[in-house]
Amino acid sequence: MKLVTGLLAAALLLAGMGAGHAVVRIADDRGGRIGTYVDRYQGLRSSGETVIIDGLCASACTIILGAVPHDKICVTSHARLGFHAAWDPGANGRAITNPEATQMLYSMYPSPVRRWIAQRGGLRPQMIFLRGKQLMSMYRPCYLDAQAATPRQSASRRDRDLHHRELVAPSPAVLAREPD
Repeated sequence: MKLVTGLLAAALLLAGMGAGHAVVRIADDRGGRIGTYVDRYQGLRSSGETVIIDGLCASACTIILGAVPHDKICVTSHARLGFHAAWDPGANGRAITNPEATQMLYSMYPSPVRRWIAQRGGLRPQMIFLRGKQLMSMYRPCYLDAQAATPRQSASRRDRDLHHRELVAPSPAVLAREPD
């Protein structure tokens, strides 16, 4: 029964998008270098693809909010956005907050997101998370929950059935070398 429900949801999702409409799914993206994400998302913006945030999108990944038109972004109930101050590597590998890069990052966000961040003290070294009802009030929901209710090991089949490509998060080793 869950398989039928998942297939029906996928068919309805695809029918609503029209033929040839591509989707990018973001899940478990911990971020990386700001410039890398700016470049990546400029291409995504011009492609017209819809972005589904269906899990963690943290650090530089959140640039998607300002780079892609609001109406091209939707969030699932699993979406979590993580924000923090930009930093550079300092002596002994310690993170040093970069105020200019932090201001640039903050200015990229849409005003409701900036307001939410400001209400929590701004971008700081500690990560703050936007999720749940607060996130759903800012972005339209994408209804993948019928598919998400199926066992997690079927996620690769679901992804293949939706004919979308996924942005791949860098490995933890790469993240250790790449400042935001």
